[in-house]
Amino acid sequence: MPSPRANNYILIIFDSCRYDSFVAANPKTLRKLGSLEQRWSYASWTAPSHYNLLMGLLPHQSPRQVYASEYYKNDFFKFNERLGAADIEFKSLVPQLYFPTFLQRKLNYRTHAMVSLPVLNPKTILNTGFDSFRLMPRHNDMRAMLREMRFPEDRPSFYILNVGETHYPYALPDEPPNEWPRVSGVHGVFKHLDEHIVGGKLVPGAEKFFDQAKLDLLRDRQVKAIQHLDRVIEELFDLVPENTYVTVTADHGELFGEDGYFGHGPIQHDKVFEVPFIEGRIR
Repeated sequence: MPSPRANNYILIIFDSCRYDSFVAANPKTLRKLGSLEQRWSYASWTAPSHYNLLMGLLPHQSPRQVYASEYYKNDFFKFNERLGAADIEFKSLVPQLYFPTFLQRKLNYRTHAMVSLPVLNPKTILNTGFDSFRLMPRHNDMRAMLREMRFPEDRPSFYILNVGETHYPYALPDEPPNEWPRVSGVHGVFKHLDEHIVGGKLVPGAEKFFDQAKLDLLRDRQVKAIQHLDRVIEELFDLVPENTYVTVTADHGELFGEDGYFGHGPIQHDKVFEVPFIEGRIR
């Protein structure tokens, strides 16, 4: 059992955030964490990607001429730095192979999740090994999550924050819903479950949902959302104790017209797997 000075650990997921959108936003506060990396998600949709993340499988580097087993070994060893622990490796998670359960039962962490997307709601299988798991009232208000975060000194805390400002419609919390962009077949996760909920390919003769100018506008909205979140992250840095480690990444990317694709999910394209990755300890 670790001492109370073990690191608090916060895993922040900018939902649908593309790597190059992150670069274009040039977030000043986030870059204080460390070097920005280009990584790749294990999945192209929110729910399966979060399952991987909660197994401890953070977006990977995709190195060449390296055995996969060696990569996993080294990647999991990094959790020793993140948690301020020792001897953590993939087999440490056996038998559940689930990171929150491991933190609760073996390292005595308090574990909390706050999510923005309804496909991650507390009734799903993802709500395992958490002391608290909450679907936020609004899908695009990370600042509201900060108001609920607590860091008691007797035990370390783990938080996973699924942040929705970077997800379609890339809306900031003070932006009236009637000003959000509306794309036919995309808006409404459950209403359009059997339609074009997360993306598709524009084919000749099919209804054209939007032109490239509108796609460029959507991408610009995602960039502005990241810049907004950078200011919220600054507030987070002021809130957390010094012994806190933060990882910021995305569950998957997004397509804004490349090769005729839009959105994410049932799409095999580099830009839907390419994500930003940055992390470091708050000092």
